[in-house]
Amino acid sequence: MSRALVACSTAAVICLAGPVGVSAQQSLDTRRERAETGRADSMQLKAIRILGPVQLDGHLSEPFWEMADSITEFRQQEPAEGARCTERTVVKLVRDRDALYVGVRAYDSDVHGIRGTQLRRDADLDVDDYVMLLIDSFHDRRSGFVFRTNPNGAMWDAQFNGLDDANENWNGIWDVAVTRDSSGWTAEFQIPFRTLRFRPEGGGTFGFNAQRFIRRKNEVALWRGWGRTEGIYRLIYEGEVSGFDDLRRGRDLEVKPYVLGRATATNHDALGNSLESGGAAGKAGVDAKLAVSPTMTADLTVNTDFAQVEVDQQVINLTRLPTFFPEKRDFFLESSSIFDFATPSVVQPFYSRRIGLGDSGQVLPMLAGGRVYGKVGPWTLGMLDVQTGEGDKANDLVVRVKHDLLDRSYVGGIAAQRIVAGGDGAERVAGLDVDLPLVVGGLNLEPSFWIMGSQTPATKGFPMAWRYGTDFPNDLFDNFISLYRIDAGFTPTLGFVQRTGIWETTSHIDFMPRPHRLGIRQLDLLFPIPSWDIIANESGSIFRSRDWQTATFEWRPLGGDFQSGAHFEINIQRFFDAPVDTFAIFPGATVPPGRYWWTRGELQYQMSNSHPLSLGSLLSWGHFYGGKNTELDLQGDWRGGGHVILGATLSRSRVSLPSGRFTATLVAGRVEYAFNTRTSFLAFVQYNNEDQRVDFNLRFHWIPKIGDDLFVVWNSGYTTDPMVPHRFPSLHTLGRPLNGAIVVKAAHRFPL
Repeated sequence: MSRALVACSTAAVICLAGPVGVSAQQSLDTRRERAETGRADSMQLKAIRILGPVQLDGHLSEPFWEMADSITEFRQQEPAEGARCTERTVVKLVRDRDALYVGVRAYDSDVHGIRGTQLRRDADLDVDDYVMLLIDSFHDRRSGFVFRTNPNGAMWDAQFNGLDDANENWNGIWDVAVTRDSSGWTAEFQIPFRTLRFRPEGGGTFGFNAQRFIRRKNEVALWRGWGRTEGIYRLIYEGEVSGFDDLRRGRDLEVKPYVLGRATATNHDALGNSLESGGAAGKAGVDAKLAVSPTMTADLTVNTDFAQVEVDQQVINLTRLPTFFPEKRDFFLESSSIFDFATPSVVQPFYSRRIGLGDSGQVLPMLAGGRVYGKVGPWTLGMLDVQTGEGDKANDLVVRVKHDLLDRSYVGGIAAQRIVAGGDGAERVAGLDVDLPLVVGGLNLEPSFWIMGSQTPATKGFPMAWRYGTDFPNDLFDNFISLYRIDAGFTPTLGFVQRTGIWETTSHIDFMPRPHRLGIRQLDLLFPIPSWDIIANESGSIFRSRDWQTATFEWRPLGGDFQSGAHFEINIQRFFDAPVDTFAIFPGATVPPGRYWWTRGELQYQMSNSHPLSLGSLLSWGHFYGGKNTELDLQGDWRGGGHVILGATLSRSRVSLPSGRFTATLVAGRVEYAFNTRTSFLAFVQYNNEDQRVDFNLRFHWIPKIGDDLFVVWNSGYTTDPMVPHRFPSLHTLGRPLNGAIVVKAAHRFPL
């Protein structure tokens, strides 16, 4: 059954790709030939070496900038593929012994239309004008580092490893200075070579690309890879920068100790009774980073603390499936893409939140941890080992290996092991995967496969899980289909699995024409073939509805993006669920066993982020488990271009079931004040009536210099239970929090 489905689905995707691929490639080739005619830039530049000092001030006034090689030929990816960028852009590169310097002159005919609202590091710069650099320092056309800034000089960076897999939580050591004048704005980047990873025998050449985004026009322009099926993360289209023949990377060592002081309030229950006494405590620890070789890095952490990490966003889950929360802790985020395997939020052998966090999110002490990662020839290697303390007392080990194939493909493996002190034995999972991103006739086609098995003392044998998928991500058609099999008993102790003992198939066939009328840039249609996600019993068939556990179908007769960047959707959804046991969907409401089918309608609209006030809405209505459910989601952000950013979200579901009625409400508010690009204050408040509590998270962050940090964080939660005599916001409740703590943490980086 599975082989037949895979064969049929692959044939369907390729048949859809065939005729479209020929015409699309001919059109793209014509535009490319027209665009490249008479260009001044070559595919390769040279970063000249300078001897004098560089004043990082955003002016590019030193004489060596006049002699530097330049990039001036930027072509649009959106909205007019292959046309010249509507605003002149010049990129220049020079280097000294320790760093690469990139100067970007972003001319603009309407300087008052330049948009810059963000100041905080790692803020979302898609709401502003920006310039972005990609540096493939391995020159393997598979991995690299991304650096981005806006007209305010806000810093955003990412580590790139694999196809469209950018780890935006990576924070490198680099700097940028930005100035504005009557002709536009200028950015001057300083990127130390010790931040990059490169081969000493690499021939002195880096891969390089640059991209500019003009927010008011919703215009994207690149130096290379400007085709709509390409892009800055498709490294096979990158340009080259030479001039690095004499680079040598020593065994660089960075040590970053921290000290922390914490004062906790006495915890209370909802009635205000004391549960756990508060107090004050101190803590110290250290992180270290060592360049084991020019291409391999080792990280070490001792007595790790994550007090500065932003809290998880609350959710109200009206399904039977577990909630998947993203990782936010720095130690696990850096180079995390190396350990990626399988399908996040569905099944994966390694889910880093299993380390140092309990099932309900409580913090467990991490005594020490180490990680080694990088490249050795065609091999990508990663190993992580962590020892946890009281409340867990386990050793957690993960090893990841990948070997390069073809231009961008790889075959790899993973192994994870957890050993709990006093436990019954080791719990293990191991797997193999292959990913084959191809370009066929100028179009992207990506078949992939993974398989893994688990071994635990409580389960006999070696239960397996596997998935085959084919992706066809292109401009006119974006298609995907996959088939999963997850055995009952499959237990990735250090990973995540949504459901076991199943077959599952997912697919979508998006048709995305560009009508060039009514202000619409591109439509995104799921019609007449819907997207689907079907889960069937492992002993049954996904082709027989009587064997299904759950199913979701979605038709989109109309949806897409406007030229301004606004987005809209009209969806029709069909759901199925067959719970075998009664489950609680909300306090006071249950769903009995049965086979439920229901249909819903959905409207979505999101304003363009180019406006100071950006609003979004979702309205969903229809049947729900034998009853009815009307859901309304509202979201708003205000960015006036100064130092203050405000945001708020509201999610409200009004549900009527045979077992009862309820209204689920989730509200969140966010206030951000950025004093400058290195000092910010965030206030985040959340309320949901399922848990009947309101939580506050206040965080002040100061970066005295790049690599150093000072955090002041306050967290507190209060009951909103209407049945108790004192609840938020009464003054009595403010003195009796469910939990509360204030933390001051300082860290200093010592480069050795």
